[in-house]
Amino acid sequence: MASSKEYLNFILDQLSDLQDITYRAMMGEYIIYYKGKIVGGIYDDRLLVKPVKAACEYMPDAEKELPYEGAKEMLLVDNVDDRNFLAGLFKVMYDELPTKKR
Repeated sequence: MASSKEYLNFILDQLSDLQDITYRAMMGEYIIYYKGKIVGGIYDDRLLVKPVKAACEYMPDAEKELPYEGAKEMLLVDNVDDRNFLAGLFKVMYDELPTKKR
């Protein structure tokens, strides 16, 4: 099942307090970038983020889920209604995210 544009727009609105949030559509899903680094994505209308140490500490009870079959597990963000929570999550993750490959 592909993710809806409405869910993408909801997540982007929730992240609108942050600068430099971008996305790229990929095979019916959306990759989310923060300041040029991949934070995670929207898969089947779920926001999943990379399981970096800071994200695991910020969301200690987060469930790990597969974005799609054959992929690495990611953390499910279930508190998407809290704008401050989301902004804080992306900020604490940023330094641990890998830089874009050339």
